[in-house]
Parts: sequence; structure tokens; C-alpha cells
Amino acid sequence: MARGEGGRLVYADLLRVAATLAVVILHLSGGWISEVPVASGAWRVFNVYDGLTRWCVPVFVMLSGMFLLDPKKSLSYRSLFFRQILRIVVALVVWSVVYGLFALFLNGTPLTLSALMQILRELVWGKLHYHLWFLPMIVGLYLVTPFLRAFVRGASRSDFHFFFLLVFVFAMLLPTLLRIRPSATLSTWMDKLQLELVLGYTGYYVLGYYLKTYTLGRITELLLYLLGLLGGAVTVWGTEWLSLRSGSSDFTLYSYFSPTVCAMAVAVFVLFRYLLGMSDERSRRQQMAGLSAITFGIYLCHDLFIMLLRHFGISTLSFAPVAAVPALSLLVFLCAAVLAWLLSKIPAVGRFIT
Repeated sequence: MARGEGGRLVYADLLRVAATLAVVILHLSGGWISEVPVASGAWRVFNVYDGLTRWCVPVFVMLSGMFLLDPKKSLSYRSLFFRQILRIVVALVVWSVVYGLFALFLNGTPLTLSALMQILRELVWGKLHYHLWFLPMIVGLYLVTPFLRAFVRGASRSDFHFFFLLVFVFAMLLPTLLRIRPSATLSTWMDKLQLELVLGYTGYYVLGYYLKTYTLGRITELLLYLLGLLGGAVTVWGTEWLSLRSGSSDFTLYSYFSPTVCAMAVAVFVLFRYLLGMSDERSRRQQMAGLSAITFGIYLCHDLFIMLLRHFGISTLSFAPVAAVPALSLLVFLCAAVLAWLLSKIPAVGRFIT
């Protein structure tokens, strides 16, 4: 297991950067897919880019779990609330206001006290800028972290396997099948079982710790890669098939709880741990650690630049989508990285907003 400076995990830094870039690609491809006819050339290109980057959010959750759930690392309630949760809450408030004000600016709306109060009211009501949904979700995971740490501390490997089986069946497989082919009977019994413990993002959170802690056999590793490739193919082709069947874009398989997206996320995580995180070159480790340190800031601010592109009429339809998506994604990522780096240098405040 490769480690960077200060005991950092090199593959975790690499994975965090890759997942952040994947988020940008996802938002730029997904932002215009509904504006073109289903199965048109542009739609198919967007579907490939969007479908193949859906692993990014589950991987972010896994990265959080791999560190915060580690019982070998102390985590007091004070540290959890004042270092982890407080940082997320401050970022949520600040960036909700920033996006609200930026939208006013782009629309040419005067900044008044009533406009500012409306932005704050929408924050209180939970009407967040679309990509900021991730922040309250991760706060929820942080709140149950002490209990999950107790579980992983005492769990055997077979306990983890049974937990993941329940997560896969009741949080991923059955809900996905029910969205494709509804069944009132099955839905009723799932509701009666009340298996909330294995629903939501808890499975990914615990899975991150598991994949960091336990070593996989070579055959298992190769099988996960094959399942990941199959998951990517089914996500893309299945989305087109479902969309053609319904006559409009059907993004059921885009869900972060789709079994196909889960397969991709696991494969990507394993790939970075076992194959791509082994560099011992000091300069590369330091560069990657520096970029990884501002990925949260990049995630938070990148949509400012997508909003600017929209404002000036630039989109992934402005030229050939197959080239527009990666080109504009790289542009947005680099601009967001510069802004996040500058904001991170603000004394006292920087670490809370990046």
C-alpha cells in the first residue's frame, strides 16, 4: 500500500483527484443531455460520458469512510463535530449564498435585502444549488460515524460480507428492478421490512473502509474489474434501451444505487488501490497531495464556471460533443482548481470553504 508524505495514501489522493474530474465531466455531459433528442448522435455521446463517470459520488463516500471509520485512528466527538461536521456546515452556508448571489449577478438582478433574505430562506428550506446536495448527505454519515466505527471494530470479515449483501439486495438491486418494472406487492413487503440500516449511502461508507483494510485475492480483483467493465457497458447501453422504450430519457441506471454504478465504483476504487497508487516518486507524491488537498474546493466552486459558460452561450453543443465534453471539462477543472487554491490561502477561513 503506497503512502505519500506524512503517511498519506497515494492512491487515495489520486482517486480523489480523478473523482473530482469525473464530477465535472458528469455535470457538463449531463447538463445538456436532456436538450437533444434521445438516441441522436449528441445524446449518445453525452450518455457515454455521463454513464461512465457515475462512479464518482460513490467513490467520494468510500474515500470518507476509509479514513473516518478506521478504529485505529482516534476520533473524539469534539473532533467529529468541530473539525468534520462544522467544516461541511460552514461550506454549505457560504456556497449556498455564493451561488445565490452569482445567479443574481448573471441574471442582472439587483442585490437587495429581500433578494438576500430569499437566498437564506431557500437555504433554510433545503432548496440547495443542485450539486450541494452532497454536503448534508455527508453530514448525515458523519453523525452516525461513531456507531459505524463500533460496528467495524467488532465485525468479522463474514459480518461485512453479510452487510454488503443486504445493502446490494435492498438498497440497489430490488429498487432498481422496481423502477424498471414496478411491483406493488414487492414494494409493500420492502416497506414492511424496514431495513433502513442498509439503505442510503451507509453501504458505500463502510465499503470504503473494508476495501482499504482487507486485501483482495488476485482472482477476486480481476472479477471486480470485469464486473466494473460490465457495469459501465450496461449503464450506457441500458440507459439507451430504457430511453428508447419510454420515448424520453430514462436515467434509472444512472442512480448512484444502481447495481451497475456500484460495480463501476468498486472496480475504480480497487484499480486505484492495487494498480495506480504505487508510485514512489517524491515529486509526484507531493504534487498529487497538493492537488488532492483542494479537491473539495474544486467540487464546491466548479459550477460557477459552468454557469459562466451557459451565460455566454458556450456549451457541450457548441462544437462536436465528443471533443467538447473533455475540452470544457478540463477548462472548468483547471479554473476551479485555481480558484480553490486561492481561496484555500485565505487565513482562518480558507480551510472551511475549500
